[in-house]
Amino acid sequence: MPRRLRYCPVDIPVHVIQRGNNRHTLFTSDADIAAYAHWLGDAALRFNVEVHGWVFMTNHVHLLLKPRADNAVSRLMQSLGRRYVAFFNYSYARSGTLFEGRFRSCLVQEDEYLLTCLRYIELNPIRAGMARDPGDYHWSSYRAHAFGAPVQFWTPNELYLSLGSQAAERQGAWRKLVGEAVDMETITRIRHCTNTGLVLGTEKFRDQVSALRT
Repeated sequence: MPRRLRYCPVDIPVHVIQRGNNRHTLFTSDADIAAYAHWLGDAALRFNVEVHGWVFMTNHVHLLLKPRADNAVSRLMQSLGRRYVAFFNYSYARSGTLFEGRFRSCLVQEDEYLLTCLRYIELNPIRAGMARDPGDYHWSSYRAHAFGAPVQFWTPNELYLSLGSQAAERQGAWRKLVGEAVDMETITRIRHCTNTGLVLGTEKFRDQVSALRT
């Protein structure tokens, strides 16, 4: 029996986590990450998904996506997973499962929580002790937001664009925002919602999402 597609309504952002099976390493080199990023961009274009944020860690990935078509996130993740697993297994002469089952996800209320979730994603390397400054870590969306680094698959979110009328103004505002630590209560809530599939948002927003299911 085929799996049910993940509930990701059109135009509502979704935070996605994909982990290595039993914490298995997903990326052993920059070339591995580059391959994953390339197929992410290809699938985003193919399935009409905007990529607002990302971080590629050693054994897991965070993505902040916005689908512009029905079932787009599930199709993107399925396509990306198939292509990357085939590449990884061939490259390292291995076989079998690479990812920890299905990806985990939660819908994110755009006006209340999206920028906080994006900061949480880009600060992952700091919390993991892999970098002292988010700008030192190459494989996240921070450099695009904070310095304007060109990334082909990146679609800046409207809330990020509202931080300033000029690119330099937006970039400076983002560096200041990310410089403000995300409190532990918020971190715990983001993790809990993503791991359990709950909606990250206000009670009113959660009710609105529930109404879409009926």
